[in-house]
Parts: sequence; structure tokens; C-alpha cells
Amino acid sequence: MSDLLLSYYGDDLTGSTDVMEALSLRGVSTVLFIRLPTAAQRARFPDVRAIGLAGTSRSETPAWMREHLPADFAWLDGLDAPLCHYKVCSTFDSAPDIGSIGCALDIGRQVFGGSVVPLVVGAPQLRRYTAFGQLFAAYQGSVYRIDRHPVMSRHPVTPMAEADLVLHLSHQTQARIGRIDHVQLLAPEADALVDQLAASNDVLLLDVADDLQQRAVGRQLTRLQRSGSRFAVGSSGMEYALSAAWTEDGVISGTSDFKSPGAVDRIAVVSGSVSPTTERQILHAEEAGFVRIAIDPQAFVRPGGHAAITQATEQAERALGSGRSVILHTALGPSSDVGASFAGLDGARHMIGQGLGHLLAGLVRSQGLTRAVIAGGDTSSHALRELGIFALTTCLPLPQTPGSPLCTAHSDDPAFDGLQIALKGGQVGNDAYFPNIRAGTA
Repeated sequence: MSDLLLSYYGDDLTGSTDVMEALSLRGVSTVLFIRLPTAAQRARFPDVRAIGLAGTSRSETPAWMREHLPADFAWLDGLDAPLCHYKVCSTFDSAPDIGSIGCALDIGRQVFGGSVVPLVVGAPQLRRYTAFGQLFAAYQGSVYRIDRHPVMSRHPVTPMAEADLVLHLSHQTQARIGRIDHVQLLAPEADALVDQLAASNDVLLLDVADDLQQRAVGRQLTRLQRSGSRFAVGSSGMEYALSAAWTEDGVISGTSDFKSPGAVDRIAVVSGSVSPTTERQILHAEEAGFVRIAIDPQAFVRPGGHAAITQATEQAERALGSGRSVILHTALGPSSDVGASFAGLDGARHMIGQGLGHLLAGLVRSQGLTRAVIAGGDTSSHALRELGIFALTTCLPLPQTPGSPLCTAHSDDPAFDGLQIALKGGQVGNDAYFPNIRAGTA
């Protein structure tokens, strides 16, 4: 593993594949493990230059993190990569009691050492930008400050009410947080200022608002790594910045050559997303001939829901058997979110994801499907674990809708080994995403 450039932990599954795609597009061969692998499973990927581990911490409590993250981070530390990245969503949605980025950061500092932790959130490729420490994100052709974003300011679990990332993160950790803005990054004295801030802080936020600044951040990340920083936090903007620096230094080619796997006649999609983006995608797919099957999420959570799940499964099997694609969904846009009804019921959203994953596993097995999709970041994290898949590699990056590549699954079960599967976050993708996945195009 001496040729490893990077290891990373993704706080949900779609975020983890986002990193894998960003690296693969630039010629960095990457494997993403869904759980800690056995020696035999790890040995199937001897030549990769990046290794990821997909987690669920975005939807977990600090108590859960303190129980599970130390062992996962220790495994990643043992890979001896120069840098380990704790990957978070580019919308940075988190809270002190759920998905706490600060808690994960504190654990990472304990495992990897006390050198300054670089923090990079801006990713122009995803239309996420940071300027003077403020986070901005695009939606439907316009760019919003994150606390005024039409979707993220109303996120059902972790709504973003603060755009100042230093202030937002300070509610989750006692670590000292410094910031170098996008103007300072391009100044002649940038190196000296970064060194000064790194010496006086535990965390250093580096702005990224465009490609030029991203390249400057990449250079600073490699400088900080050489100075002892072995742990970093941020979005896949981290990989875009690093790969630019690696390309300039001749470490990687910076290019890749992926071929389309071609079209398949039918796919199955399961969705637990309440995003308006996913809503549009579902309705567009229905217009394109997909059979849309709504499932009451209560069926996965409350006693007595077995009949509804069985009915939906049988309907999906009939449609797939006739050669049509299907979408099974527990929500259709924000107005259909019934999360409030689960208040006080621990793990309800996890149970929905697990239930959808179990349903999809049955359809793949019974119908011999070769391609499938799971929609929803939290949903994907819990659903994929029901399919007996232990690792993913990139099958087809989708640069027109970055963050949602088509992946190749690796499993000890022949029914799922080689399955092509896409994991789509709620806010990711254009309206034609599902038909495009069926067609094997971007």
C-alpha cells in the first residue's frame, strides 16, 4: 500500500461515492469499502491509490460516533496513506446532536495527531462556494447563501440556519478554528499566512470560490500534509483541490478514460429522499415509462406494515417481469415528509432505508437485475448494507451530474457481485437522471 495517496471516511454513502468519482475522473484508482473488509476482500484491490470507507455518521449521534469512529479511523490510519479525509456533505448540514462534524473532527485529531486539520468545503464542480468563510450553494440555476437556500435551510433533520462555517462548527467542537479567505490565498504572502494560522489553530478553513482558488488550496493542502497534517475534513472539494496539485506535481496524469456500459432494458430504483430535486426526477422518469410505486414509510416502521410492503414488491415484480423499469418511493417532495410522525421513535429513518434496501435486494435477486439505483443520502447508507455488497468501484463517472456515479458492486454473493448501482443524494442530478442511468449515459 506504499503507493496510496489518500484514505477517506465518508459520513454517508452518496458522499463516499462522490469522492470516489472525483478521484477516478482524474486517474486515481479508488475502492470504497462499505464496511471494514476482511483480508481477502481487501486483497482483491492491490493496486488502488485511494481507499475509502463508507459510514453513516451523518445521521448518527455523537455517542454513536464515539463508539464507532475510533476503530474505523484506526483502520484507515493503519493504511499509512499520507492523508486521511473525513468527507462531509458540501452543504455542511450538521448539528451538535446529529451528524456532528465537530465531534468527528475531535475524534480524528485524537487518532491522527494534533497537527492542524485543513477544512475545505467549497467545490465549484458541485456549485458549492465559500467566500470569507460563508457557504453558498446553487439551486435551480441560482446561488443562495446556505441559510437562505430553499432546500437546505429547511432540511428535515439538520436545517442550515448559519452560513458562517466557523461559527456553525464552533457549536460542535471546542477546537480553535482559523480561516484564510479566498483573497488571502492568492496573495504573495499566502504561504506565510497559512503557516501562521496553522501554528495558532487546531482547524484551518480554506475558502474555495473558483478553479483558481481551488488550485491554490490544493498546493496549501500538500504543504500542510508535508508539515504533519495527516487528517483533513471537508467535501469532495478536497479531492478536486488535491488532484489539481498532484497533477501539477506529476504524481498523477489527471485524466481518465471510462467507456459507457451501454443501456439495459430495465432498472429498479428505491428512494427515501424527500428532496424536490428527487421529486422532479421521479416524475420525469414516470413520464419516460417507469412504473412509480408509492410506499407508506410507516410500513417500514410501525407493526402491521408487512402487507403493504408485500403488495408493493409484487407490483414491482410484475412491472419488471413485463420489461418495465420501476421506482419505489416513500416520499414525493418535501410536502410528503412524515418524519415528524416518527418523533420519539429511535432509528425510524434508518429502518426506512434498511427496508428499502431489503426490498431492492429481493428484486435484484428474483428478477436478475444488472443495474439499480438508491436515492437519498441517508437512505443509501442504510439500504446498500442490505445487499451484501462489501465494496464499490467506479463504473461510469457522470461529470454532467457530479456526485452520483454509476458504480460496480463487489460481493461474495454472485447475485450482487458485478451489479451496477448508482447512489444518488437528494440534491444531486438533473431531471433525466433515472432514464440516463438506465441508458448508461451522463
